[in-house]
Amino acid sequence: MHVDDEGLASMPTSTLQEYLESIYKLSQSGPVKPTAIAESIGVSGPTVTATLRRLEAHNLITRRGTDVILTAEGTSRALDIVRRHRVAETFLVQTLGLDWEAAHEDACLLEHALSDRVLEALERFLDNPQVCPHGHPIPTADGAIAQVYGEPLCDVPVDSPVRVLRVAEDDDELLGYVGELGLRPGAVITVAASAPFGGPLTLDISGVRTAIAREIAQLVTVEPVL
Repeated sequence: MHVDDEGLASMPTSTLQEYLESIYKLSQSGPVKPTAIAESIGVSGPTVTATLRRLEAHNLITRRGTDVILTAEGTSRALDIVRRHRVAETFLVQTLGLDWEAAHEDACLLEHALSDRVLEALERFLDNPQVCPHGHPIPTADGAIAQVYGEPLCDVPVDSPVRVLRVAEDDDELLGYVGELGLRPGAVITVAASAPFGGPLTLDISGVRTAIAREIAQLVTVEPVL
């Protein structure tokens, strides 16, 4: 992606991409507020405000009250960087054998450096993967992306077997923790017990009982095993 728009040219391309990617991912869970963007990217409120004004001036976002909304062009650019990140991540895990938390960190760097030619070559080499190692759909070259489905693990009834579909991808410590527990896409698990008053869940993962906080279980998406 190249930024040729007058007024955005002084903004590093990686910064622009990071904002659009963050807004897109946050929008999958509901309305996006500037404070959430600041927390996601790790910058101050005034910095977010200034950058959003520039993005809005160039028709990449619109504002509805305090909500930040991607325009069609902004969505297209966001999906492009999401595609680059998830393809890079898949290559790092499947081909180079990196742990998925390390792959996420390195993919954040690679996503800004991949040319279209290298990206397309990686997709062919990987046989056009549909999801990243964390289970999230990979956008196509024309900007299409599969609809996500499933429910949070914290909402699963006791004694109902489920299969892990995906886990939240933007927290390296979380990825390391749930990976060690075996909560990876494709794993079949059962909620063996649910403590009252918002207490932890006890999971049966391949015959091993493990307790996890509901806040963690909320970040793991599953589907029923039929």
